[in-house]
Amino acid sequence: MSIHFPENFSALVIGAHGALGGAFLAHLEKDTRCGAVVAVSRSTHGGFDLQDPPSIERLAAEVSDRGPFHLIVDATGALTIAGVGPEKSLARLAPEALHRSFAINAIGPALLLRSLAPLLGSGDAIYAKLSARVGSISDNRKGGWYGYRASKAALNMLLQTAAIELQRRNPKLRVVALQPGTVRSGLSEPFQAGVPQLLEPAESVAGMMRAMMALAPSTGAHFIDYKGEEIGW
Repeated sequence: MSIHFPENFSALVIGAHGALGGAFLAHLEKDTRCGAVVAVSRSTHGGFDLQDPPSIERLAAEVSDRGPFHLIVDATGALTIAGVGPEKSLARLAPEALHRSFAINAIGPALLLRSLAPLLGSGDAIYAKLSARVGSISDNRKGGWYGYRASKAALNMLLQTAAIELQRRNPKLRVVALQPGTVRSGLSEPFQAGVPQLLEPAESVAGMMRAMMALAPSTGAHFIDYKGEEIGW
């Protein structure tokens, strides 16, 4: 059972200034079924900061009159924070870096979902969040990248738990953790060497949109890649 949004549905893209957020925005602006898409970034909404809970609440209040939204995409996240990249060993663990990774990649997005959930439309609807394959516990065979892996695994659990609750009110809501592939962007630039398939942002987003629109209702969240393949939690 594929998704059928209402005619001229409204969409919301958080992190629209980034490579993937911008590609989601461009994709939706070209979609004739989408009547309006609201773009949010720190440049368009001054003061918005995932590490500042009151700013998240203010953002939700600012966009509330543009809803209801049948598609919300949270394209935020960070791999390198304050110049510190992913840790390759236990010896590299630093408390401040771990705190910031969780704040940006898990806690902030969870608070964003809490604030935006009341703005979701009824019937078929999607709340999508960029996650990462390295957040899969069952798929972890290489180790390393402690903070990023752990924060994305925590994010996935938060999404799964929220999906179960929100679907009690709307069984047709799909909450989706997305693996976009390795995309040509500033985030991935230091880690692109040896990547067998480097995607352009538009290519990744087109794949993720196709995959999401084909999702059937289910209990809990979906964890899928840009090709529509399920990823183990």
